Amino acid sequence: MRFAIGLLVALVVLAADQASKYAVLHIWHLQDGHFMSPLPVLDLVLVWNHGITFGLFAGFGAKILLAVLASLVIIALLVWMARTKSWLVTIAVGAIAGGAVGNVLDRLRYGAVVDFIHVHIGGLAYPWVFNVGDSAIVCGVITLMIDNLLRRPPVAADKG
Repeated sequence: MRFAIGLLVALVVLAADQASKYAVLHIWHLQDGHFMSPLPVLDLVLVWNHGITFGLFAGFGAKILLAVLASLVIIALLVWMARTKSWLVTIAVGAIAGGAVGNVLDRLRYGAVVDFIHVHIGGLAYPWVFNVGDSAIVCGVITLMIDNLLRRPPVAADKG
C-alpha cells in the first residue's frame, strides 16, 4: 500500500511537471528570451537546461549519458521507496522520482530539460530558472534531510 501511494505521488508530480512544460511550450508559446509575469514575484521564462542540476556539465554534450545515469537513479529511488517503512520517506522519494522522470523525458525528447520558473522579490532574484519537477526534487530532498535530522536514534539496551 505504501509503495502504491509513493507511485501515485510520483505520477502526480510527473503529470504536473509535463503539463506545465506543455503549457509553456505549446499554449503560451514562450520562446528563448521572452517572459510572462503572472505574479509580481514570478516570471515564466523559457530556458533550455542542457546540463544537470543548476546547469552543471552543460558543455559536456553527454545528453544520453545523463539520461541513462538519471534513469539508474530513478530505479534506485523506486527500490528505496519499496523498502522504506516510513510514510514520509515514501512520499518524499516518490516526489523526487516523479521530478526526475519528468526531467529524463525532457532530455530524451528535446535534448535538454525545459526550465521556466524564475522567482524574484524586488531587486533580489533567485539565480536559477527551474521547473515543477525540480521543485519536487528539492522539496523531497529537504523532507528527507529534516526527517533524518529529527529521527531519534534507537535506544541501546541497558547492559547492566
